Amino acid sequence: MTAATDAFPVRVMVTDVWDTIVLSVGAMTTVAELKREALARALKSGSSPAGDYVLKYRGAAVTDESRTLGDLGAGANAPFIILPIKRRPVS
Repeated sequence: MTAATDAFPVRVMVTDVWDTIVLSVGAMTTVAELKREALARALKSGSSPAGDYVLKYRGAAVTDESRTLGDLGAGANAPFIILPIKRRPVS
């Protein structure tokens, strides 16, 4: 996702598959890029559009996906979570 010189790892929990994806990113990586890459790796099918999910950092939804990880103050091993926007019924 970024040059190796300024890259650092982040952890992204994707609740649809209950798996944590580790990505190498940089401070200039946008939230949209992070979300798109984590969903692509976790879901593999590509059937769910990124617009159906919200990314949270430090418990808060990041609604402006053009913000960079540097803007958020995220550093090495920062934890993110991606979950569906709409709640799903329990079966």
